Amino acid sequence: MMDITLTFDNGPEPAVTPRVLDILGNAGILATFFVLGSKLAEPERRGIAKRAFAEGHWIGNHTKTHTVPLGRVTDSATVITEIVETQSLIDELSHPDRLFRPFGGGGELGPHLLNQAAVEVLKNEKMTCVLWNAIPRDWEDPRGWAEVALSQCLSQTWSLLVLHDLPTGAMGRLKIFIDRVLDHGGRFRQDFPPECVPIVRGAVVSKLDAFVT
Repeated sequence: MMDITLTFDNGPEPAVTPRVLDILGNAGILATFFVLGSKLAEPERRGIAKRAFAEGHWIGNHTKTHTVPLGRVTDSATVITEIVETQSLIDELSHPDRLFRPFGGGGELGPHLLNQAAVEVLKNEKMTCVLWNAIPRDWEDPRGWAEVALSQCLSQTWSLLVLHDLPTGAMGRLKIFIDRVLDHGGRFRQDFPPECVPIVRGAVVSKLDAFVT
């Protein structure tokens, strides 16, 4: 069985996210949206996040500004702001596990994702760090990402896939991707592969060395 957990980063986007929600709703799929605090501060975008939450999707924290990977930030106050202010904006939309995904700066996993200050914030705020194991770079290849994603998902038992609900045109291929997965006998689920979640509610549950500067 090929299992896939869908996640969407960098929204909400009025021109894209509602259509993504329509597609997921029609397919009966629940996902997680890792939102930017700077966008959630806008009423229209917050309204979209509220719709996602009401429809059963999980809302996670993807930093406030998404400008520099936290492992490359030297000012601990900036790290705190990026995480804590976004979590405050998420407020009642938060998942009980207080989900957080670091900015990868191009989708790569590595020590640039976090620094010790970020780890301490996640621990103190009892947050859950959610990484990934499949990233088809849809922002670079809006038309071809679906085939790349399918190939990545076919290569492993359980994929935590990162997509982006951004106005690149990429989400025009989302239904095609979902249909291809179902054609291959795959199934969608909302929870995360344990190996992609090194911190759970503030407790470090697996080695962080590869992800911390």
